[in-house]
Amino acid sequence: MENPAPWRKSSFSGPGETNDCVEVGAAGHEIRIRESDTPADILTTTPGRLGTFIRAVKAGTLDHLWR
Repeated sequence: MENPAPWRKSSFSGPGETNDCVEVGAAGHEIRIRESDTPADILTTTPGRLGTFIRAVKAGTLDHLWR
C-alpha cells in the first residue's frame, strides 16, 4: 500500500486540530476518507465512485435513506 498524500480537510472546518471534520487523502489511484476524531478508521474508494456518490447526494437520490 502506498503512503497517502497529506490528509486535507475543508477550509470550512476552521483552524487547529480540535475542529473535527472529514479529511481526504490520495494514494495512487485510491481516495481515502476518514473522520479526524477517529483517524484509524479509513474508507477507501476510487475517484469515479466518489464522484458518483457526490452527484447522487447533490441530486437528492439518497434522501429516502434518512426519512
